[in-house]
Amino acid sequence: MKRSVYLIALIGLVLGVAAATLPGPAAAQDLHPSRRPSPMGMARTTMGDTYISVVYSRPYKRGRDNIFGTEESEALVPYDKIWRTGANEATQMTVTGDIMVGKHKLPAGTYSIFTTPGSDSWKIHFNTKLGLSGTGFFDPVEQKFTPADLGPTDLVVIKATPGVLEEEVEQLTFAFDDKAGSSNMCLRWITTEVCVPIKAAGN
Repeated sequence: MKRSVYLIALIGLVLGVAAATLPGPAAAQDLHPSRRPSPMGMARTTMGDTYISVVYSRPYKRGRDNIFGTEESEALVPYDKIWRTGANEATQMTVTGDIMVGKHKLPAGTYSIFTTPGSDSWKIHFNTKLGLSGTGFFDPVEQKFTPADLGPTDLVVIKATPGVLEEEVEQLTFAFDDKAGSSNMCLRWITTEVCVPIKAAGN
């Protein structure tokens, strides 16, 4: 009897170890930010009573030399193609008050941020469609991705001229470079910098 109990316990231990080491549904659905290849990040600032935050996922360079470039060159982020501006879910911006993005008014609310990179000019899209997996919808049951029609839901689209950084930025970074009464929202990755001027709508 004792031998049987011992064998059952041993079999249970072996099965438990196997279950812990083999990939399964729990591992496949592990979305904790600290265990993602591209962890989540946040940039934030305030302008008077207006709070602004950008939540995004931060991919690394990981030895890749061709990040922004032509589609023919097989760049990771091709020119003239809409980009989720990060990794994983779509990058989201929340503003608690109306702001001016360049010369365009952006009402208080939450928006997805997409970009269309180019060699000489970038487009920055502030879009009202939320809950996206990148630039579309992912069905975890069917394991199917469906692109979203983002054009009709673009609320503000502005152009910005990319700059060249002297020091390489290994991991995608959003930052607010604050000035008196205004700020530049800047995206930096590898040697590319793209900044958008913002200020409170009342200023």
